[in-house]
Amino acid sequence: MGRTVTHRPPGLMSVGTLDREAQARPRRRWRLRPGIPDLAVVAGYLALAGWLTSRQWGRPDRLFHQAGDQILFEWMLAHAARVVSGRAHPLWSDALNAPDGVNLMANTSVLGLGVPLAPVTLLFGSQVAFGVAVVGCLAGTATAWYVLLRRRLVESRLAAAVGGLVCGFAPGMVAQAGSHLHMAAQFLVPVILALVFAPDPADANASSSGIWSRVWRPGVLLGLVVTYQVFLGEEVLLLVALAAGVLVVGYALADRAAARRLAPATAGRIAVGAVVAAALLAYPLWFQFFGPGHYRGMPFHAYGFQLDAASFTATARQTVFGDHRLPALLAPNATEENSFFGPGLLVLALVVTVWLRRRPLVRALAGCAVVFALLSLGPRVRLDGALTDLPGPYRLIAELPLLDHVVPARFALVCVPVLGILLALSVDRVRRQAVSTATRPDAVPVRLLWAGAMAAALLPLTPTPIRTVPVWQVPAFVAEGTWRAYVPAGRTVVAVPPVTNAGQSPAMLWSARTGLAFTAPGGFFIGPRSPDDPAARWGAPDRPTSLLLRRVADTGELPPISDTDRRQAVADLRHWRAAVVVQGGLHHGDPVRRTVEALLGPAREIDGALVWDVRPLVG
Repeated sequence: MGRTVTHRPPGLMSVGTLDREAQARPRRRWRLRPGIPDLAVVAGYLALAGWLTSRQWGRPDRLFHQAGDQILFEWMLAHAARVVSGRAHPLWSDALNAPDGVNLMANTSVLGLGVPLAPVTLLFGSQVAFGVAVVGCLAGTATAWYVLLRRRLVESRLAAAVGGLVCGFAPGMVAQAGSHLHMAAQFLVPVILALVFAPDPADANASSSGIWSRVWRPGVLLGLVVTYQVFLGEEVLLLVALAAGVLVVGYALADRAAARRLAPATAGRIAVGAVVAAALLAYPLWFQFFGPGHYRGMPFHAYGFQLDAASFTATARQTVFGDHRLPALLAPNATEENSFFGPGLLVLALVVTVWLRRRPLVRALAGCAVVFALLSLGPRVRLDGALTDLPGPYRLIAELPLLDHVVPARFALVCVPVLGILLALSVDRVRRQAVSTATRPDAVPVRLLWAGAMAAALLPLTPTPIRTVPVWQVPAFVAEGTWRAYVPAGRTVVAVPPVTNAGQSPAMLWSARTGLAFTAPGGFFIGPRSPDDPAARWGAPDRPTSLLLRRVADTGELPPISDTDRRQAVADLRHWRAAVVVQGGLHHGDPVRRTVEALLGPAREIDGALVWDVRPLVG
């Protein structure tokens, strides 16, 4: 880290390399060791991320607004901790969905976060680990972009800091972070781009080091980083690959000579990286697509999750001027508010593009943003909540392999770093122009004017702490381990209601908060419809008793219970290998209790939970 570089790498195909303006700058010495100002920038990112998650710290009775998603990722982090402690298979678990288990490689297991966070999970629990993961994703992404901008594209530390701030804390990033760790964990994206678009081989220092430093070394590192990204989120990796491809095409159109010069080394790095990643990922990907519990397709139609064209100039919920009514009309849900840049930022980006249009990199970035913004509109464009007759370009790729699994709304996330880079380039240009005209008595205060424009565009996008919703805490019967006296080896704890599909799963939350201490049926995951039908569905196939209790929990209506229902309940409990049925706090708790008692007999209240010992019933 203390090595001194004798020049500043000239920056895309150097996310700087092809950027002629970056190449033309006077070369200067630049140390890789961060200084106090750099550490202050990172500390600022961490403080902002900590503040955004503040509503949940020390509150076990609160979850972020998409509660079911947080429960899923808390469970995944708890599973990763068990993997590190040697008590679980990394790609598979039978602690959930008894008796069949879950293929975790085919779900968003985020082992890339869960493994390094295992000490936090083991010491402080899954909720704290989830909060630390959210902070790490937001601040880590901003920091990674800051480093890339500082090393490759801009001279000004302020410019890099502003770019990193936008890349890490744009409305779409904050919306994803509260629910989807696999989408918010983008701190390796700048690393991937830096390795693909390495410094220009025409550079004297790079040329003298030969093919090893230009192709093999970055190619091997690229393969390792891509492998790690797979265990963070495969969807982000796919978006990066698509965006890089579009960016390369755009740059080749803008500067064909540079593209031809750099193409051989770039292709070589990608080829080496692909070979390394393929070797390392061969077994995990086989397990994902052909292992036990694998599935085909998706349990929902991805094309239905599209953005409204008006969302790009609207204000997101998680911002200082945000409301809940308009965004609900313009995005599929609160987690997918991936655009919502506001009119100010879009106008500013347009001004920057026109102003810096002579730079091929700027034209390529602008074209990339337009392409992915259009793709996010889905197969048929919506405007102000109404479906129009205008076809969206997404329909051209909707049926292609892999792309048919991508939610269209997430294509807009590619626009986030594009806007961050454009703003960083503009701040850097303004700073240099201000320095060059500082001695002129009639000079316009360029810095002041541009700072005002930036403030007008960015202040309305200032994020607010992520919203939370209440959740029933884990009953002491489960949290303190009282259940162990009732559950022999090979038997399960059935939480009421036994959720076996999409939705908030009490068993999954209890399992996560206790470190996967017990086995339970159901859960929130994607799996096959049946052992003979690999078509994807949410959770395990529903059992009649789970449907009955879920309906009562949702509506509060007490249904008539027949002897047939009672026999079916016993059959379902045998299928789940149940030892105890446990009811904690529920919104419609009394109707649910009365329904279960009609099925299984009276409950006992033990350590804050209603408990039915069903071992005599199931044998």
